[in-house]
Amino acid sequence: MNSTSQNKPQGVPQESPQLADWLARLEALHPSEIEMGLGRVSEVASRMGLLDLASDPSRNIITIAGTNGKGSCVATLEAMACAQGISVGAFTSPHFLHYCERIRVNGNPVDDALVCEAFEAIEQARGEISLTYFEFGTLAALEVFRRQGVSVLLLEVGLGGRLDAVNIIDSQIAVVTSIDIDHEEWLGNDREVIGAEKAGVFRAGCPAICADPNAPASIARVAAETNADLWQKGERWDWQREGNTWSWQGQTTTGEAVSVSDLVVPSLPLPSVAAALQVATLLGWPLESVVPEIAKLSLTGRAQIIQSGDIPVWLDVAHNPAAAKLLAEHLASNPVQGKTLAVMAVMADKDIDGLLSPLISQLDCWYCCSLPGNARAALANSLAQDTQRMLTATGLQQSVTICDTVASGLTQALEQAQEGDRVLVLGSFFTVAEAITALSA
Repeated sequence: MNSTSQNKPQGVPQESPQLADWLARLEALHPSEIEMGLGRVSEVASRMGLLDLASDPSRNIITIAGTNGKGSCVATLEAMACAQGISVGAFTSPHFLHYCERIRVNGNPVDDALVCEAFEAIEQARGEISLTYFEFGTLAALEVFRRQGVSVLLLEVGLGGRLDAVNIIDSQIAVVTSIDIDHEEWLGNDREVIGAEKAGVFRAGCPAICADPNAPASIARVAAETNADLWQKGERWDWQREGNTWSWQGQTTTGEAVSVSDLVVPSLPLPSVAAALQVATLLGWPLESVVPEIAKLSLTGRAQIIQSGDIPVWLDVAHNPAAAKLLAEHLASNPVQGKTLAVMAVMADKDIDGLLSPLISQLDCWYCCSLPGNARAALANSLAQDTQRMLTATGLQQSVTICDTVASGLTQALEQAQEGDRVLVLGSFFTVAEAITALSA
């Protein structure tokens, strides 16, 4: 799969003092970072009239859930809409450098002032109701999209699906990109259970697109219980890769067969891109208008390459076993003459063994980093111990260096790298954000 190469990033965007003050307040407002359930956020949305967005016939709302690939599906649909001049709003999370990356209109982050105005409206409406940081952000996105009058709303689920704040809005089309083990504390460690949670975004009588080729039975069960119109990969739509090209087949809402072939393989996961094509077809978007956008697709932190002098720096947010497996495939299909030096920082609640397992044989040395100020992050010492244990178990002789920060790990890796080598940064959105900041300095 191709990767996106860019020059060194220029500067880091700064949030306005007003927005920074709001975000600091929201982080301290609710007693817990995550509180599953729709009662509180739905009540505030009702007071603001935001639930009426779903009943407006001039709007199309698409909800995207999944363990991996959600952002890629959103980015594909966003690019397709923009190519046709259709006004589109996208809500994604988390962000890398600036909060307004989460709320975009026509492909661009909205102004800080618009988000602050939305926060103020939420504050006036919520009264005694306490909201989490993510719930505030979800409501703010919906408020901004309403004020901007966008025609298509792309809403990425933050965690799970059934009880995620995004699920307060009834969508016309729901997508589940993949089902794998992640966020066990909240979703469990069983694909059947996780699948049922993600399928909670399905709606009666509406298309429910599942891009996972080995979807658990719970996807079909929830679709049947919900009376959703299930579109499983390999049934009414499908895709195949043939070397450096790929092809797609699908159907319109009336059952008419459509297909495209000899497509350029993009830098984003093909299951997510293929699912987006089926969504576009159901929306009646002409494929001749949207297919050319696919080859141009890229997304920060997904198989992204930034040049630092002569050394390519790969940035990938892979933070669970399924994403690590995909990253390993990317690395294998894009070999380098020299070594691959890995800079890694992860959250302590992640399956670190599962993350390392598909990658460890393809890498040559490790820089295990802490993320100071992030209470969820694994400490560099602990991460280094886990890495060394995996190396010993597999009989590999690779150096493991402990680093205080991602920036220091990246600096050391770049100093060690020689012509023909590459540096890989992985483990979380926070890790990639720190690396981008360091590369921008």
